[in-house]
Amino acid sequence: MRLGVLDVGSNTVHLLVVDAHRGAEPTPQLSHKSELRLAEHIDRDGDLSKAGADALVEAAISAKQEAEQLGCDELMGFATSAVRDAGNSARVLKRVAKEAEVPLSVLSGEDESRLTFLAVRRWLGWSAGNLICLDIGGGSLELAAGADEDPRLAHSLPLGAGRLTRDWFTDDPPSKSQVAALREYVTGMLAVPVKELLEPGPPDRVVATSKTFRTLARLAGAAPSSAGPRTRRVLSRTGLTQVTSFISRMASADLAELDGVSVGRAHQTLAGAVVAAAAMDALEVTELELCPWALREGVILRRLDWLDAG
Repeated sequence: MRLGVLDVGSNTVHLLVVDAHRGAEPTPQLSHKSELRLAEHIDRDGDLSKAGADALVEAAISAKQEAEQLGCDELMGFATSAVRDAGNSARVLKRVAKEAEVPLSVLSGEDESRLTFLAVRRWLGWSAGNLICLDIGGGSLELAAGADEDPRLAHSLPLGAGRLTRDWFTDDPPSKSQVAALREYVTGMLAVPVKELLEPGPPDRVVATSKTFRTLARLAGAAPSSAGPRTRRVLSRTGLTQVTSFISRMASADLAELDGVSVGRAHQTLAGAVVAAAAMDALEVTELELCPWALREGVILRRLDWLDAG
């Protein structure tokens, strides 16, 4: 069957269309992103602004039209941190359902973490053993650990690169004191969750996924996306230190010109690097392996499981 997945994230609204059936690898037919940066459209009252809501409705209408043109049997829409945390989320969701005819499910942070973990497990297989999975989004950081398809423990923390950039950095590039203050905050936020993740003992593999980690790995010398999803990519702690030192002195406009850095996310890259470094230090690992599958693939895989069970 042909499935469409509309992922309304803190940075992008991403339509992924795949041909898929139970037991087979989903085959991408279309991947289209609209960079709305919804997390930056949250006003002082905690609501998603009218401009942000308008842009979301337009993106949803466009995504539905594309899905219909490609003959999707089903379009699954879901929203994560930016919409989840907005005070007016119910009104925004109602608008999208009415005007775009796309119902959006709001994933909890824990569900987001669990579905991402499922995707990583399916990609790596059982030989990966006991996994810890990390995902830095625009609004939140997801962490999960376990030896099965469903993680033993799943956390979602308000440590997304976009959120932290908005709340902690006032200069471009940010001052050393701003970076140091953010590093201290992130380290404190990670202490208890990481302790819980490591309680059964050290993991067999620590895996990272999604755009922030891919960008940092590319800046540290990992293969470009053109090398394909099966090319092994890693991010070392040493490489991350070098990247952080380099980008901390760059304005976002200059950073956006580097290979692997998108214009819309350039200003968030340093905050993402701070979170990645703090997580690696807390977990006491010197290297992260990157996985090309993440939340969208997890949503697809879970849907296929349900269809098969039905």
